[in-house]
Amino acid sequence: MSTAGKVIKCKAAVMWEANKPFSIEEIEVAPPKAHEVRIKIVATGICRSDDHVITGGLVMPFPIILGHEAAGIVESVGQGVTSIKPGDKVIPLFVPQCGECNSCLNTKSNLCSKNDIGSSAGVMPDGTTRFTCKGKAIHHFIGTSTFTEYTVVHESAVAKIDSAAPLEKVCLIGCGFSTGYGAAVQTAKVKPGSTCAIFGLGGVGLSVVMGCKAAGASRIIAIDINKDKFAKAKELGATDCISPHDFKKPIQEVLTEMTGHGVDYSFEAIGHVDTLTAALASCNMNTGVCVMVGVPPSGSVISIDPMLLLSGRTWKGTLLGGWKMRDCIATLVSSYLEKKFNSDVLISHTLPIAKVNEGFELLRAGKSIRCVLLF
Repeated sequence: MSTAGKVIKCKAAVMWEANKPFSIEEIEVAPPKAHEVRIKIVATGICRSDDHVITGGLVMPFPIILGHEAAGIVESVGQGVTSIKPGDKVIPLFVPQCGECNSCLNTKSNLCSKNDIGSSAGVMPDGTTRFTCKGKAIHHFIGTSTFTEYTVVHESAVAKIDSAAPLEKVCLIGCGFSTGYGAAVQTAKVKPGSTCAIFGLGGVGLSVVMGCKAAGASRIIAIDINKDKFAKAKELGATDCISPHDFKKPIQEVLTEMTGHGVDYSFEAIGHVDTLTAALASCNMNTGVCVMVGVPPSGSVISIDPMLLLSGRTWKGTLLGGWKMRDCIATLVSSYLEKKFNSDVLISHTLPIAKVNEGFELLRAGKSIRCVLLF
C-alpha cells in the first residue's frame, strides 16, 4: 500500500530538553512539500555534534530530532523533484548544495547559503516543521534529522548513491568519514612525504589519519589522551601515537622536538580551545598548515599569540571535509565500493534505535569510535 501523500506514523528518538535522555516516541511525519524528499532511514551514526546539542554546547531549539549522518531509501518526493525518485538509495546532507548561490557557484566553496548550521532555526526552508509528536511540533536538526524511521529533507540536501551500497556502512560518508578524510585530501591538500599530526582519535580523527596516509604522508603522528585508540590509529596508518599525559612539557613542544621544525600539517578533531591552540603551535612556524576539524562549544573564544600566524602559518577550518556533497558523495560511495578506502573499520558498535541512549553513553565514555543505529 502506497504511503505517498499521506502522514506516516513511525518511531523516532526525540530529545525533549537538554541534558535528558532520548525518548523513543511515535511521531507523525508529514508528506514532503514541493522540492522535498521523504526518506526511510535505514542506518544512522552517532556523532559528537549530536551530543553537543544535548549538552548545550551547540544551541538548538527543543524539542528536536537529532542525527545527521545516515543513509536510507526514498519513500516519496514532493512536487518538482527531478533528481531523486522513490526507491533510490540516498544519503541526507547537512550541508546542502542548491547549485545557485554564490557559494555553490564558487569552485573553492562548499558551504551552501541554504544551510541551517549558522541560523539553528530547526525548521524546513519554508519555516515550518514536518514532525509532530503528542500534538507538538518537533524541530529539525541542520536540515537532516535522522534519528527517526522517516525524515523529510529538501531536494538540495540529499544525494543519490549506488544501489549496491550497503546503507549500514556508507552512512558514515554522510559526516564522520568524509569530514576527516576530506580535511586531509581536500582542505589541507596533504603532499606526499610530509609530516602530519592529528589531535583526537575519534571517528573523524581516524578518518584524517586515513586521508593523510592516502595522500602519501611519510610520518603521521596521532595524539589522544585515551591510549585505547592507538592500536586502531596504527592499523590505519599512524606511524607514531602519543599521549600528552606522558610528557611534562606542552604537546606542541614535544611535536616540534620530534620533527625538528614542527609538522607540515596539523589537524584538530576534538573541538577544544586548548588543543586548537596547541595544534596551531605544533605546525611549522613558516609553512605549516593547521586545520580546525572539531566543533568547539558555542561561545568559545580562542586567544593566541599573533606571532604564531605572523611568522607564516596558515590556519583554516573545514566543514564536511570541503566536499560539495551532492557532486562528491556518489563518487565517495563508489570509491568505497571499489575498496579505495575502508571506512568500515570505524564502526565499533551497531545497536537498534531503541538503544540510542546506550550508544551515547559509549561515545561519552570513549569506548566507541562510531556507533551505528539501525531501524
